[in-house]
Amino acid sequence: MLDSLSLKNFTVFPSADLQFSKYLNVIIGENGTGKTHLLKIVYSALATSWEESRNPIRSTPTKTRLQTRLAEKLIGVFRPEELGRLARRKKGREKSDVKLCFENSQFNLDFSFSTSSKTEVVIGQAPEAWLEIAPVYIPTRELLTIFPNFVSVYEGHYLELEETWRDTCLLLGAPLQRGSEEKHIQELLAPLEKAINGAIELDKNGRFYLKNDHGRFEMPLIAEGQRKLAMLARLIASGVLMNKGFLFWDEPEANLNPLLIKQVAQSIVNLSKGGIQVFIATHSLFLLRELEILMSDLSPDKQDHQLDARFFGLHLKGDYVVVKQGNAIDEIGDITTLDEELAQSDRFMMSGV
Repeated sequence: MLDSLSLKNFTVFPSADLQFSKYLNVIIGENGTGKTHLLKIVYSALATSWEESRNPIRSTPTKTRLQTRLAEKLIGVFRPEELGRLARRKKGREKSDVKLCFENSQFNLDFSFSTSSKTEVVIGQAPEAWLEIAPVYIPTRELLTIFPNFVSVYEGHYLELEETWRDTCLLLGAPLQRGSEEKHIQELLAPLEKAINGAIELDKNGRFYLKNDHGRFEMPLIAEGQRKLAMLARLIASGVLMNKGFLFWDEPEANLNPLLIKQVAQSIVNLSKGGIQVFIATHSLFLLRELEILMSDLSPDKQDHQLDARFFGLHLKGDYVVVKQGNAIDEIGDITTLDEELAQSDRFMMSGV
């Protein structure tokens, strides 16, 4: 599990020190406050480590190996023209520092790069071992409709699409999990399959379908909100999202109706309880309230443990962002987007409509 992230002069953050929960972490802020940047910087570091663990000629981590591979991943995920564009822009040459600390210190990593960096980072501390579990990144766009041949096209051509799409498509194509975990998987899948009214199938031609009592339906014929839940269902069914993994989900509520948002919230809580460290970025008051309701139901007499969550409020101050954090939403300061939603509800009630 990831314990903390420290940043200095990274994009909109002059300085930030985030202390994470091992269960659920919720990043809240208006557009342009760097929510996605926080997800992507952590994901890039974890994904680099996992990808190196799968290298057929893998060796123990070295600074030399990491300085190129990590830079490549950052460029692929963020898509800047050059790496130095991720450093906070100030007069003169500025250095960006990033440090990740884990529950198991053998995975700790810190690195830096400057505004003039092109394709390499400077490794301050390399991990002693590679991560053996794949991190999962779910973008705001669903990927099941573009899945057929997407990975081969992406790897054979230069596309202005972030590398998280390719990474997630690779995981979506993983075979279904069999064995001792099947019962747990079915428990997690049942409410999702009920919400999307069917089960997800991948045929031999690389196309996903929704199968139910009425037949077999191509993904483009399914509502986008259902396709987003279908992605989550597939990742669970293949065993990718199982014990002691990582999930990064950017705006889970995007293009979903309130009923499906409730199911998303329940799935997030279920995965967190099951040992997945979850990181989500949102500005949806509905999703936050649903998470609060679900977490309040997890009293010690109902569960083996109470779900521990951390909330991070991102606040724009001129040309930079300040992070406030706490164990409850009311500890992270006022978020304008959330306040506007509450104010609209108050105006509606007062109008007597």
